[in-house]
Amino acid sequence: MDARLCVMFIAALLIRLVLLCFGVYQDQNLQLKYTDVDYHVFTDASRFITQGQSPYNRSTFRYTPALALILTPNVLLSAHFGKLLFVACDLLSALLLFRLLVLRGASRSSACVCCGLWLFNPLPIGVSTRGNAESLLAVLVLSTLLCLESRRRTSAALLFGLSVHMKIYPFTYALPIALSLAGTPSRGRGPVRNLLRCFSKDLLRFAAVSGSVFFGLNAVFYYAYGWDFLQESYLYHLTRRDIRHNFSPYFYMLYVTAERHWSGALALVCFLPQLLLLSLSSLAFRSDLPFCCFIHTAVFVSFNKVCTSQYFLWYLCLLPLVLPRLTLSLRRGLGLLLLWFVGQALWLSPAYYLEFEGRNSFALVWIAGLLFLLINSFILGQIISHYRPAEAQQKKTD
Repeated sequence: MDARLCVMFIAALLIRLVLLCFGVYQDQNLQLKYTDVDYHVFTDASRFITQGQSPYNRSTFRYTPALALILTPNVLLSAHFGKLLFVACDLLSALLLFRLLVLRGASRSSACVCCGLWLFNPLPIGVSTRGNAESLLAVLVLSTLLCLESRRRTSAALLFGLSVHMKIYPFTYALPIALSLAGTPSRGRGPVRNLLRCFSKDLLRFAAVSGSVFFGLNAVFYYAYGWDFLQESYLYHLTRRDIRHNFSPYFYMLYVTAERHWSGALALVCFLPQLLLLSLSSLAFRSDLPFCCFIHTAVFVSFNKVCTSQYFLWYLCLLPLVLPRLTLSLRRGLGLLLLWFVGQALWLSPAYYLEFEGRNSFALVWIAGLLFLLINSFILGQIISHYRPAEAQQKKTD
């Protein structure tokens, strides 16, 4: 590993350790706690497992039991184990990004800079040190992409199956992965032969391995915890109607219709714009899988029924893979970044009055959420229009 990269990792680790120590002090001495509420949910679920009970005895635990099992050292060893694990995954994500960037043709100096944008980004630093598990998913997703880029498809399939089991959103990558593994259609062949060509041996093997991992884990946990496992881990998220204020453009609509008998069906209808946009982006960007996954995730988060700050990490962990191939000027890039933060600030103002002052600012939060959606859409449009695949860059160099 380069000396500069080592220094960056050491500095990033020290920052996180300082915040972990500060978090312990704040939790013990201040009214506003540093530790995320979800971390206590994870720990309580782990405690139930160590007692031989179901993790779903803890209300609001809506994750796979695998997460509670991983965090049992929170109960058996130290309450800070999970945070240290998430910090380690945070740093491992940066290392995976570096390897992916070099594999995709970026220079080592450029890869270091892009990794630094993750290592010193305050959002992933805060999320991991507060005890949220998003960095664990980032490691699984980036490991899957690294294995696919290096043509280790069986390992990629294993990791993909585990990723989807841990959290359902990576399932949206199934179509772009399938398109990247399928044979390219040819005009000289008939439609039937082209259709059969799509079902390549690599694609069938990937589907078999990843499906076996996903359904195998589900079968084990369904046997152990029954219907609670399916309901809390998967079905809840399909029909979820979260009426608390969040960045989603749908939240206010779901809030005002919460008592209607058809509100559950409305929550399912909200998936249709996502489905359409994800399908179109898969067909448009199938030739560059990491970029396609980035667009997929950004679209999925922006148009999701529930959208909170931690969801931004789902696509921010993929952004460094996109940056070296953007033709945006530094000035324009910084302007787009500033615009993204302004969109959040405009939302946070009415959200603060709603959350802490008790004012009825639901409508203002919703309008700010719509504005944030427009800002995200504009930024995505800029990224797409200024993105140059490796082939185009090579032609320009030649």
